[in-house]
Amino acid sequence: MLPDYWHLTQDIDDFLARAGDFLRSRPALHNTPLTDIEKLRIRTVAEHDAEAAVFGRLESGGEVRAIFYLTPRGRLGLTPLSVEQTDTLAAHLAGLGHSPSTVIADHDTASAFAESWQRHTGGAAPVIFWRTHLYRLGTLTAPQRRPEGQGRITGGKEREQVVRWCREFCVDVGEQSSIDLIDAGSWGDSRFGDRHFTFWETPDGTPVSMAAATSIVGGMVRVDPVYTPAHLRGRGYAGAVTVEVSRAALAAGATDVVLFTDPANPTSNALYQRIGYTHVADFAGYKFSYGAPQAG
Repeated sequence: MLPDYWHLTQDIDDFLARAGDFLRSRPALHNTPLTDIEKLRIRTVAEHDAEAAVFGRLESGGEVRAIFYLTPRGRLGLTPLSVEQTDTLAAHLAGLGHSPSTVIADHDTASAFAESWQRHTGGAAPVIFWRTHLYRLGTLTAPQRRPEGQGRITGGKEREQVVRWCREFCVDVGEQSSIDLIDAGSWGDSRFGDRHFTFWETPDGTPVSMAAATSIVGGMVRVDPVYTPAHLRGRGYAGAVTVEVSRAALAAGATDVVLFTDPANPTSNALYQRIGYTHVADFAGYKFSYGAPQAG
């Protein structure tokens, strides 16, 4: 047996029993696998006939060193891998006939896998669709100029506005897959369906900004998304609502509070650093396309 060996399964409970400690060992860096796999676990319990995802763990010396998961929708998530490990995984998945639609991981791992996948499958060149910075909260610091108003957790009666603002956020960042799900009425299948939303309201009760957070998984909470309508930006609302959500996450017992930012948006990056977030890593996502089989 090779020193590094991938173990694949569709049994999510067995996978978490064997790889859960590894995922929880670095909750900030593993934030997306933690939330994605928890969502798959909840769905598996609720929908016994649901199409199963595929999970893999890389073991060396009897310890888990890395994991992957491939969702029924074709999203491939990876924890950090070396170039050699990424190439071995790409060859293994291609040999088993899997066809991921996207891969998301830290920048180096995602880029290496995309290159290996094209080489092993002979497909079209992968297209990068997501570049982001990952930040982790250090010492939370409220903005020096706090806008008037207060934060308020949303209820069911605000759902229409939450959905509308999430769609506007997706338009701003070019997240077409989420727009399609929202427009199809599949809110629960979108990445926002399991979030907990908070509004920042002016003293007269008017919502002017919104932030959301995941439930605590492995001690981690991810703040996502943060959105202020364009005509209300520049007034400190986004910073205020982010502080509100971050403080609530800490009060609930989170040990790691993280968020992703657009590298091309210096305003948001500077804002999050001012309130106590520090850069951890860069992440990327690549999209794969497959040509139709040729006749004969």
